[in-house]
Amino acid sequence: MKTDTLHRILTFCALAAFSFSSPLSLAQSQPSAGHPSIPRLPIWPAGTIPDGGADTLGDPSVPTVDVHLPAPEKANGTAVVVLPGGGYGGLSMGFEGEHSARFLTDNGIAAFVVRYRHAPRFIHPVPSQDALQAVRWVRSRAAEFHIAPNRVGLMGFSAGGHLASTVITHIDRGNPDALEPLGKVSARPDFAILFYPVITLMEEAFVHGGSRKNLTADKQDLWLELSNERKVSKDTPPVFLIHGGKDKGVPPENSMLFAEACRKAGVSVELHVLSQGEHAFRDEAIRAEAYEDLRHWLGRNGWLTNQAPPP
Repeated sequence: MKTDTLHRILTFCALAAFSFSSPLSLAQSQPSAGHPSIPRLPIWPAGTIPDGGADTLGDPSVPTVDVHLPAPEKANGTAVVVLPGGGYGGLSMGFEGEHSARFLTDNGIAAFVVRYRHAPRFIHPVPSQDALQAVRWVRSRAAEFHIAPNRVGLMGFSAGGHLASTVITHIDRGNPDALEPLGKVSARPDFAILFYPVITLMEEAFVHGGSRKNLTADKQDLWLELSNERKVSKDTPPVFLIHGGKDKGVPPENSMLFAEACRKAGVSVELHVLSQGEHAFRDEAIRAEAYEDLRHWLGRNGWLTNQAPPP
């Protein structure tokens, strides 16, 4: 066990009962800003969302995913939809989006980094709609990206972690009667990864006030519904949580509350609290340790096992 930065690992292993318009092609995609080789694709069919005005990298009006695919010889058939943080008022596309995508593709996992809509122009439920749509979009195009549709995970950082926890506690398995084809596709991820997530909107001592205000516009009737430690059920997929013990912005009790709720609901959950970790894991050694812990969890749970469909 590591003794320099790992203060404690709380591991709960209660086994959960869990189940496992025409789209644009990669050739028709727009390149990611600053990364011409990374395709950026819209997740909503044209004409299905209202015009939100100007679109910038960190403040989108047209939600997209940046598609990061592993080298063919590494690909294992697993995919992860990534939700960067930013307090529901911005997006950390570089530090959280690109860093996580690099880790995932190095380990054979396809990464899809989402530019979701957020405050001040968009409040709940718009970010959740974009996150759900991103999971559906990736799963619906599994054959194109050589991934398995039952190996689609969701990863969120900080406020993006809250958004991911919303998706895995407010389960949407798709509507077979939906008019749009994507509406029929399940948006329930097969597993979730939460890095220093915002979780509670009710426990005042642990609330990240900026995220709550940006997401809900201080509409208190939304706070209970989106306090996701209270919404965990047996349908929540397996979860990996990691938090810094010195996180002053989003206290580690957010992850602890969620882990305890998962344990009580019979959901497989693993929680790591790194004693020297601060918010966002800016320290390179802490960040490396966090990703190494994640890699071990992915391996133990079979997500690094090669089950890529044939090309």
